[in-house]
Amino acid sequence: MKILFQIGNACPANLKMNTILQSNAAFPLTPALSPRRGRTKEPLSPARRALDCRRVSSCCSLSPRERVRVRGNAAHAIQRAATLLTLLFLLGSIHPLPAQLPGGWEDSIVNVEVARKQYDYTQPWAKRNRSAQKSAIVTGPREILCTAEELTDRTLVRLQRDGRGKWWNGRVTWMDYHANLALLTVDDDAFWPGLQPAKIGGGKIPKDGLQIVRWKNGNLETRKAEFTQFLVDDGRLTYANHLQVDVNCDMTGVGWCEPVVAGGALVAITTGQSGNTCRALPVAFFQPILEAARKNSFRGLGHFHFVWQPTENPATHRFLKLPGEPRGVVVIDVPKVPGAPDTVKPRDLILAVDGFDIDVQGYYRDPDCGLLILENLATRRHFAGDTVKLKLWRDGATLEVDYQLPKVEYSLKLLPERVLDQEPEYMILGGLVFQPMTGEFLRSFGADWKRTAPFRLAYYHNDQPTPERSGLVILSSILPDSFNLGYQDYRYLVVDRVNGQKISRLADLRAALAKPADGFHTVEFVRSDGLRRMVLDAASLDEATQRVLQQYRIVKDQVVVNGK
Repeated sequence: MKILFQIGNACPANLKMNTILQSNAAFPLTPALSPRRGRTKEPLSPARRALDCRRVSSCCSLSPRERVRVRGNAAHAIQRAATLLTLLFLLGSIHPLPAQLPGGWEDSIVNVEVARKQYDYTQPWAKRNRSAQKSAIVTGPREILCTAEELTDRTLVRLQRDGRGKWWNGRVTWMDYHANLALLTVDDDAFWPGLQPAKIGGGKIPKDGLQIVRWKNGNLETRKAEFTQFLVDDGRLTYANHLQVDVNCDMTGVGWCEPVVAGGALVAITTGQSGNTCRALPVAFFQPILEAARKNSFRGLGHFHFVWQPTENPATHRFLKLPGEPRGVVVIDVPKVPGAPDTVKPRDLILAVDGFDIDVQGYYRDPDCGLLILENLATRRHFAGDTVKLKLWRDGATLEVDYQLPKVEYSLKLLPERVLDQEPEYMILGGLVFQPMTGEFLRSFGADWKRTAPFRLAYYHNDQPTPERSGLVILSSILPDSFNLGYQDYRYLVVDRVNGQKISRLADLRAALAKPADGFHTVEFVRSDGLRRMVLDAASLDEATQRVLQQYRIVKDQVVVNGK
């Protein structure tokens, strides 16, 4: 509310008295001063009576004494308004306006629109178009930084400056899904004049003075943010743990690469939101990656492939004969991973990594971020192939070993975590739909897939491939037809063998179908509470498959990528 009043002896003739009265009416005056009540100790002048009846059009018709009283009324109204606003602010009913954003961000933030193909893993032959918009930050000459999310299977990338207006065709110059980072550019020279690279902050994030910035409806929207914590967690597009930061902000719809700024510098980019908590990638994580990408020397993220557990129970240290104060964590499993070193063994105590002491819960004291779990040391200024120094306690002695970080790969797990930039594989045989088992298929059961997906499938999620089984193929569904009569209600069964041949990939299934036994195909499933075996007529399989494709309007009976 804007309250107009006059301070001084002069009162302009064009300031109508009803304006003053309406302003005062918003905050009732005390009875002794209320012009409506008119209970004063001296007789009312003609001007005063006119004021009570609202017939005076200008305060210039008042006597000097009356003008003093009118100004007094306005002063009381303003004082009461200030008191009320202060109370509301303290109670949290009114949010303070954000601090003025340090200059130049209008020239460093752009919008990105991505058109892409989206696949339905429950019906892998179906696909639809999807579009998404996000923010991006100019970080160098003809270089724009954004997250890699929603860039998979892209068909068109466009960029927009100044929050509105013309869209310009862009392209991806570099991207890493595990790091969730991408660099874009625009080839048209007319896009770049006036754009300025953002200032990049240091590794530490200040506790105060944070803001989240984005374009919204052609205006630069800013909201105050509060630092919550550093943490090491699974990335948005990877199972690998790396450094992230949580900030609290009441801005909605955050998580699309909005810049988090402090003191005029970029300190993080957002990747998700839950309530008022926004997850972001801090500069300490992504700046070394960007520097390596510009030099074409980024080798991917590395990780610790061994499995460890805390040693909070002192009996563990006594059993391993470690002298002194309890410290370190114990290795309980070292999976066989291609390219991973064998320098760590079960029952090793990890006492230090790169000179940082590890406590009994697996944490170390980071100079920039405070207490963090040891997984962060695999990505703290390290990439795949780099050597990390490990201080171990093994067989009653201390030793130091060089651990070469293996590269994070989706294919390292029995169920590939992601299948990106390719259409889903499937094979339809007489209405039976076979698919490779992947993390993408599990996520088709929803955000809470670990609880809602069939247990027999989710059970395999953390398993490692073996020489006998490098992957899983499942019977995902059945399209009813006379050929599969009696089997039409079965689904989500893991295939073990077909015609006696072990099945790990769809290519194995296709090869096995070339060898029917006595005119029949025998499909055996891994032991479960469901069906163990199917017997199908080999002679009528092709005819049934074509009939199902026509009946359900499916174009192709199979997609096997690269024959694998």
